[in-house]
Amino acid sequence: MLEQKKPTKITVLGAGAWGTAVAIAPASRHDVLVWGAHPAQMAETEAARENLHYLPGHPLPASLRVSADFEGALAHVIDAGVDDAPLLILACPVAGLRPLLKQLRGRTIPNAVWLCKGFEAGTSLLPHQVAAEVLGNDIPVAALSGPSFAQEVARALPCALSVASTSDTLRERVVAAAHGNNMRVYSCDDMIGVEVGGAVKNVMAIATGASDGLGLGLNARAALITRGLAEITRLGVHLGAQAHTFMGLTGMGDLILTCTGDLSRNRRVGLALAQGK
Repeated sequence: MLEQKKPTKITVLGAGAWGTAVAIAPASRHDVLVWGAHPAQMAETEAARENLHYLPGHPLPASLRVSADFEGALAHVIDAGVDDAPLLILACPVAGLRPLLKQLRGRTIPNAVWLCKGFEAGTSLLPHQVAAEVLGNDIPVAALSGPSFAQEVARALPCALSVASTSDTLRERVVAAAHGNNMRVYSCDDMIGVEVGGAVKNVMAIATGASDGLGLGLNARAALITRGLAEITRLGVHLGAQAHTFMGLTGMGDLILTCTGDLSRNRRVGLALAQGK
């Protein structure tokens, strides 16, 4: 593992709930800037020192910089130099990944680490496949994923994540920067497994919420989660993943959290479906 000798320059592109939480977490130890696309919203966030729209009730650390200047946000990490191990984190949904990557194409960015989970609509591509189409294979990329609700991360409650990349150096950089305080980050090279686990667990969370909303009981919930994990594993292996990945944080861990946690939006969708909404 790389030794963290000095603060890392980190830019988070995306000021939603999860992007804001991921920016808050390392801000006490690193030089972090979070960018949002809407100037008025970012001005409001800066004035309140709180993301009132997406993550209310969680004050921003004094050291965390807020900006709506895209070029300035990129310069924060591009000007850092490779030796300073900067990180560019993309905190957009899967639907926004390709447009954001297109904005980065042709630029000398140090890396691209995304937080989104899912398959791209229309292409059924995983995020790393979208990145390969847009950026090619010359820029190191990674997926940071795992069982994590933004509200709890912003409160500095204990959390464990996985970073997946084929680049050993990038994995080490993400671990060195993000691992600390109440966050533990594990490393693996199975990007397919991590991304499939993060995508399909959302479907199972909707099903589990519907089951609970219909009053089918805890036995049914356990069956859905367990058999859901088996199906996710089979799908992932078919797509080229390693089976053991699904026994970890981005398989079993993410599935359990999303299917049972009251903060899960997908679980709430299932509950609402059961109520006829």
